[in-house]
Amino acid sequence: MGEGGEKAERGKLPVNEQGNLMTATGDENLKDIFHTIRITKTPAVINYGASWCRVCNQILPTFWELSNKFPKLSFVYADIDECPETTQNIRYTPTFHFYRDGERVDEMFGGGDERLHDRLWLHS
Repeated sequence: MGEGGEKAERGKLPVNEQGNLMTATGDENLKDIFHTIRITKTPAVINYGASWCRVCNQILPTFWELSNKFPKLSFVYADIDECPETTQNIRYTPTFHFYRDGERVDEMFGGGDERLHDRLWLHS
């Protein structure tokens, strides 16, 4: 359960306070997000998950909550079934990719609220 009584539904995230959280709605949208990350050089994290993945669904509320705690990072959720072309190289869910200066600089496989928090802190 997130702040304000909102909670993340399977594969969907509520709007966050900072406005730095988005869900990729398909391959073209995710390509646009990649382009924006490269051009703006905004630090970002992309969470690749799936609606059928138990660990993915467990970490979504934490992902949402952390987006409010790290307002300088852009947070993106991409469901591998909604974006099959752009996520074809993702072999494990959840996978987190971290971007700085328009380039991917790190990745994390699997869940773990503290692990994710620490990695976000490192890249913020």
